[in-house]
Amino acid sequence: MGNLPEDTFLTIAHPSEGLYKEKGSKFLAFAYPVSTEEHIKDYIHALKKKYYDARHHCYAYILGKDKERFRANDDGEPSSTAGKPILGQLYSYDVTNVMIVVVRYFGGKKLGASGLITAYKSAASDALENAKIVPHILTKDIKVTCSFAEVDFVMRLAKNYDLQIINQDYTATHVIIQLRVRENLLDEIRRQLDFAEKIQIKN
Repeated sequence: MGNLPEDTFLTIAHPSEGLYKEKGSKFLAFAYPVSTEEHIKDYIHALKKKYYDARHHCYAYILGKDKERFRANDDGEPSSTAGKPILGQLYSYDVTNVMIVVVRYFGGKKLGASGLITAYKSAASDALENAKIVPHILTKDIKVTCSFAEVDFVMRLAKNYDLQIINQDYTATHVIIQLRVRENLLDEIRRQLDFAEKIQIKN
C-alpha cells in the first residue's frame, strides 16, 4: 500500500481462516483483529474450548502501531517450530493488532522440525491471504468547550477536516462538543480552536 502516514498502520478488518494439510495432519489457522491482551486470551480460550480434541493450539500476535508488543507460543511443539513461523508471517504481511492461532490435529506421522515450520507458516499465510488487510488510522478524542456563537465554526472545522462528531452537550452557558481527530491533524486542529475556553484531549 506504499508509504503510510505516521498515524496509520495495517491490520485486518475481520476474522479470517486458513488451512494446511500434510501427511494426515491438519493445521487450522484463525486470524483475528485484536487490540489488547484480554482480546487475545478470550480468543485462545474460545478456540481451545471448541477444538478441545486438538493436540496443539499455537499462536503469535503483534500489538501497537510500532509493533512494540509481540509474542509467539509453541504450545508443546518443538521450540521455534510453530509460534515463530506464525509471527514471521505477521511481520511478512506488515500487519499489527493481529493474532493468529493455528490448531493442529496430528495425523499419525511426524513432520520433523522443517516440516512443522513449513506447515505453521503456510497455515498462517493462508489465513492472512484470506483476510482483508486495511489501513487503520490512529485517532484522539477531544472535548471542545465553546460559546454558542462559536459552534458554527467548530462544525465547519469538523466538516472541512472530516472529523467525526461524537457528542454535543448544550448547557445554559456554553456547548461541549466531542470530536474524533486523526493524530497527525491534532496540532492543526488545536491551533484552529485556540479561541475555545477549554480543549481536553482524551487518550
